[in-house]
Amino acid sequence: MVSVGMSALDDTICAVATPAGEGGVGIVRVSGSRALPIASNVVRLRCAKPLSEITSHQLYLGKFLWEQFQTQDSVRHESATVLDEVLVVTMRAPRSYTGEDVVEVHGHGGPLIVQAMCEALTQAGARMAEPGEFTKRAFLNGRLDLTQAEAVLDTIQANSLHSLKLAQEHLQGGLSEIIQGHRDGLVKLLAHIEAGMDFGEEDIQFIEQTELQEKLRTIVGAVETLIESAREGRIIREGIRTVILGRPNVGKSSVLNAILDVNRAIVSQIPGTTRDVLEESVMVEGVMIRLFDTAGLRETTDELEQEGMSRAEEAIQQANVLVMVFDQSQALTEKDMGLIQEYRQKTRVMILNKHDLPQQVSLEDIQEIATSHEKNLLQTEYVQVCALTGEGIDDVKRAIKHVAVGRRHEAGDSVLISRLRHKVLLQQTAEALHNALAAIDDTRSAECVALDMRVALQALGEIVGTVTNEDILDQIFREFCIGK
Repeated sequence: MVSVGMSALDDTICAVATPAGEGGVGIVRVSGSRALPIASNVVRLRCAKPLSEITSHQLYLGKFLWEQFQTQDSVRHESATVLDEVLVVTMRAPRSYTGEDVVEVHGHGGPLIVQAMCEALTQAGARMAEPGEFTKRAFLNGRLDLTQAEAVLDTIQANSLHSLKLAQEHLQGGLSEIIQGHRDGLVKLLAHIEAGMDFGEEDIQFIEQTELQEKLRTIVGAVETLIESAREGRIIREGIRTVILGRPNVGKSSVLNAILDVNRAIVSQIPGTTRDVLEESVMVEGVMIRLFDTAGLRETTDELEQEGMSRAEEAIQQANVLVMVFDQSQALTEKDMGLIQEYRQKTRVMILNKHDLPQQVSLEDIQEIATSHEKNLLQTEYVQVCALTGEGIDDVKRAIKHVAVGRRHEAGDSVLISRLRHKVLLQQTAEALHNALAAIDDTRSAECVALDMRVALQALGEIVGTVTNEDILDQIFREFCIGK
């Protein structure tokens, strides 16, 4: 993809704004300084007004005209044919999504129709937009900051109610407001420090050292709270990666089928039936749970089964939650106890399956083993189920959500970060501010303190896009679909 540089902002762009395929409505969007005159070449309104004279943000009925393009208006419109009956809306700058003049043509949603509309508009002087170019222009024209632009993509890609809520919080400026508040606070502190540097010979202090330290620690604490929210935020945005594991024939595939309420995995008494990692998703209380059923972990010489276990181990390492399945009708084996110990540093839901059979092991037995070794720093829940009848399966779903997602986002009393880019830049911010505090403690010069604070300001500015890097912008907007 060719990078959209600042010079390309002079172009007028167009693209289909609705999904590919057939639909009731197909929308073609045009944006740029020449959007109205270009669209006027192919649109005729029933009211006979030119597009330049109609009321902004109001729909008008008209016709879309198209032919193999002529250059003279009189010739073109006398011989052009009607492609479709359309609704047309203009949105005059700066009151539009991109901050530029925008025209949207709403026609019937056939792929041939919208493709012909785009071809006619490009013949009239527009060019096809690149992925994310409308949103990139909104950012460059000050309509959105960078966190809000990313939230547009997160809104489109939201896979659950909670991920949509998180995206909307960012889109409405919740994260931007927090970041900008920290930047403003640092700018004021930096101004005091630099003012003192300017009057160094007079030995004038514009802020007391203890006050400076206190305010820096407050900002560091708030930044580190945001960093801590990254795990929960990313899980909400991407879904809870949940791996079901255990030794062969404990009922892993039966548990998967029961959670999904469908026979997705083959269930058999023959060990090694599951040889690959199966992935399915289920919505639980507004959060997407991505379930991975793995091959039974055991010693084998079968190459296919070995490959399945290798893939299972890879999935386990990437998991947010491990669902560990045990068979209550059999005493715990060394393999069972080894699994409990091996993955004690992972967030887990431990299931005692086959509750309909005579009990040889209890949840208390499993819990005792799990807590007798090095304490698991992350949360573990214990559930007794019968995958065959579905008993206890709802408790499993709730347990997965509970150990993976905290209550802060549900309560609506905090903003979470959900992107790795934000986390990395916040970590840089916290490190720089800790360095500034250390410089104060070591009675180093004000210049050293100011330098560290400028590093923190740089990192915060990159989050919201006050400080921009063209390569980073291209990477972000390349993820968008064409037309947005």
